[in-house]
Amino acid sequence: MLQIALPNKGALANDSIELIKTAGYRCQRSGRELRVRDAKNETLFYFLRPRDIATYISNGVLDLGIIGRDFLIEQQANLEEVLPLGFGVARLCYAGPRNQNLSPNNFAGLRIATSFRHLVSLDLAKRNIQAEIVPLDGAVEVSIQLGVADVIADLVQTGRTLEEAQLSMIGEPILETEALLVGRAGILEAKTAADLFVRRLQGILLARTYVMVEYDCPRTSLKEACEVTPGIESPTIAPLSKPDWIAVKAMANRKDANRIMDDLEKLGAKGILVTDIRTCRI
Repeated sequence: MLQIALPNKGALANDSIELIKTAGYRCQRSGRELRVRDAKNETLFYFLRPRDIATYISNGVLDLGIIGRDFLIEQQANLEEVLPLGFGVARLCYAGPRNQNLSPNNFAGLRIATSFRHLVSLDLAKRNIQAEIVPLDGAVEVSIQLGVADVIADLVQTGRTLEEAQLSMIGEPILETEALLVGRAGILEAKTAADLFVRRLQGILLARTYVMVEYDCPRTSLKEACEVTPGIESPTIAPLSKPDWIAVKAMANRKDANRIMDDLEKLGAKGILVTDIRTCRI
């Protein structure tokens, strides 16, 4: 039976469950149970502390798991990045009091509070900087106000938490992170169920980058319209009861949807519809 670790809380938890449910698996907890069994798909989902997931997988106890790239590197786990998941995007950044004109290259002798001791150590070593790392397990932004640190290194998404603490980012991010599906080396070759799980997730993620565009088009503009919506191989074209009109259907990149509608309208297309795709394989 395939065994998969999911975050039991935090920024990645809800998005992980939603993605896997959309892929056809039963992984929703009814309460605070640590394990959910999906008998139909022969899969067990374990809900664990994000910092523990890499340990269970690397020790061979579980097959796959979802964690942030920051945790994967911080834990120094010997795991493969199987699939980037596109959510939980954040930056590991230095931050400090405003208007101090600090740079990571002049951190020598300062105290840096962080939950990411390994990553910060690597960055300081790369800069040949000697600084004191103050290890904390969350809420590091208050450490400066409490007098235990001069700067911090923490994950930043919107930057709102830094603003509330009257801090500003210093220098370039140490690391760009996002949610990853990770596994032991060779897990996809060894387990058919793991390979199927990955393909299903890939179908959902791929679908999120595309939309379906449908419209009616004058025959005289069909060539130009097909250039606007070329589809994957080619658009689907069907005749309408009006001989001078054609129905067209094609997949298109989501980010281009509004421009495509504008261009089709200029060509005289009518009934232009753009709809979401739940999942797909290309």
